Amino acid sequence: MNVDLLKRLSEARGIPGQEDHVRAIVREELAGMGEMRTDAMGNLIVHKKGTGGPGARRIMIAAHMDEIGFVVKFIDDKGFLRLHALGGFDMRQLASQRVHVQTRDGVLPGVLMLTSKPKHMMAPGEDAKASTLDDFFVDVGLSGEQAKEQVAIGDMVTMDRTFRTMGDLMTGKAMDDRCAVFVMIEALKALGEHACDVYAVATVQEEIGLRGAAASGWSVQPDVAVALDVTLANDIPGLPEALHVTKLGLGTAIKVLDGSLICHPKVVAHFRRVAETKGIPHQMELLTAGGTDAGAIQKLHGGIPAFTLSIPCRYIHTVNETVHKTDVQASIDLLARWIENAHEGDYAYD
Repeated sequence: MNVDLLKRLSEARGIPGQEDHVRAIVREELAGMGEMRTDAMGNLIVHKKGTGGPGARRIMIAAHMDEIGFVVKFIDDKGFLRLHALGGFDMRQLASQRVHVQTRDGVLPGVLMLTSKPKHMMAPGEDAKASTLDDFFVDVGLSGEQAKEQVAIGDMVTMDRTFRTMGDLMTGKAMDDRCAVFVMIEALKALGEHACDVYAVATVQEEIGLRGAAASGWSVQPDVAVALDVTLANDIPGLPEALHVTKLGLGTAIKVLDGSLICHPKVVAHFRRVAETKGIPHQMELLTAGGTDAGAIQKLHGGIPAFTLSIPCRYIHTVNETVHKTDVQASIDLLARWIENAHEGDYAYD
């Protein structure tokens, strides 16, 4: 497994609308794979031609490049920055984090802190209030004049968190959805002969409404669409098994439904059949909330068979998003084998 590539993707900075650093990595990795273009929204689309023949169709694979993060919305006279969120961080996990502020001249280090008295000065129970983003600020160590000179409204703010391995686990920021971008890249590299034309799309602005997928799906006009994303793995102390959704180490997750779509049942059955035939470890996933790019693509052009292949992930929407090597590799293997067999799928309703 090319762990170094996953590390580069995880550590790259790219909030919705500012995915440039991530796109550069994907472009480099998929160079020579097929015809490549970037659309007006920033989606990177690679067309890898198939051999054609009976059952050949246009397949769209979508994995989003953006991560949840912030932009600067205000700079006060003392140099402290206030933020606007793009995507949904778990506010309980944000206190005392380090951040990167991307300015036009480079990156400034900062600390994300909570407006609060020190613990030493609090009365019993005074710290029980739930925090909102308005309670946080970023300190970049500059005076008000210096901060206003170097930082602009709209500058990107992302978490300063490095990628690391822990046994068979890999953890870091933005595994949602850089891990899925990694799966898409590695599956395309692992492909054998395939009849179908493949449109691999590294999408933008998923975290604020599946926007890039809707735009690129409209232009690609696929016959079937597969989104790649992470899903909840709640297999941690204190949560009953009924709430686990998936478990780390049991394989890739074949989604049945989530909050954005009911996966096309014949596509679900085909993925499951390929996994069973090829001996690829897998688990079934039903997620009652949340959504993926497939939810936007399925509603285009009168309806498109759509499905999501998921990578189980602990601690989603925190700075410690964690995946298992077995599940990542199984996702690569199943996606590649399905593409090779996609011309055999019958996704029409009776």
